[in-house]
Amino acid sequence: MNYYAVLDVGGSSIKYALMDESGAFIEKSSVPTPKMSLNMFIDTVDSIVKNFQKHHVLKGLAVSMPGAVNVETGMIEGVTALPYIHGPNMKELLRERTQLPVELENDANCAGLAEGWIGAAKDVNDFLCIVIGTGIGGAVVLDKKVRHGKNGFAGEFGYMLMEDYPRRQSGETWSSLAAVGGLINQVAKRKDVDPDELTGKKIFALAENGDPDVRDEIEKFLHRLAVGIYNLQFIIDPEKILIGGAISHREGFVEQLNETLLQMKYDQEGLTIQVERCKFGNDSNLIGALYHFLQRQKEGRLKS
Repeated sequence: MNYYAVLDVGGSSIKYALMDESGAFIEKSSVPTPKMSLNMFIDTVDSIVKNFQKHHVLKGLAVSMPGAVNVETGMIEGVTALPYIHGPNMKELLRERTQLPVELENDANCAGLAEGWIGAAKDVNDFLCIVIGTGIGGAVVLDKKVRHGKNGFAGEFGYMLMEDYPRRQSGETWSSLAAVGGLINQVAKRKDVDPDELTGKKIFALAENGDPDVRDEIEKFLHRLAVGIYNLQFIIDPEKILIGGAISHREGFVEQLNETLLQMKYDQEGLTIQVERCKFGNDSNLIGALYHFLQRQKEGRLKS
């Protein structure tokens, strides 16, 4: 059995795991993400790797990262909560420190890869994975491969313009209207409260207690989410559309979204637009990062 160190780097924490080549977890934990220093980040990763190496021989290091990851060069573009990851070649730095083969991939792409490997999309070739959190991200997977696009922004669904364009300078994006952060902001405006006082859980609790304003905003939220999904179905026509993020595991949420999609009129007979819940939750980025590593190493062997 081969073993791998696998990391999911987020703005607040680094989830890490020792995994085998089947995607099974041997052990896993997390540590706070260093906020200011690249050197501290590299030291933290090296410490995790060395701890695993006390008892196991590692075949590589697989990493899920925020930002527009260039899987070929190891550079990370875009803007994230960790400014120090942009600029240096993260892949080379980690390889030099750990002396292991290293592969990096964007976190939302990793979530999609996990579903395509052993998750809800394992039996299809073409699918979309939409991850709903503070914003909306995701992955476009065709022929079981993530499509990155020329500039690395394929799957950044949240940037789609939805309303008030071009009357406003930037317009309202899918993320600003149909992500959890967008829902919070819309409810805060409606109730004239500070958005920091609200969370997704609080909003749905208010709706369950009969608040008509909140119920109306949730209905608008679901409609805006459905509009984006509708458009993506007709742009790419995937075999499946998967929904991830904490809200997707809320009881009845996927069913409500599918009911909203069903109510939207379209003329193509035989086409039913609906979504499925991602199989994996907090582990998806780890599983997908490992799959990406295994695929990249396999491709490297075939080329050599």
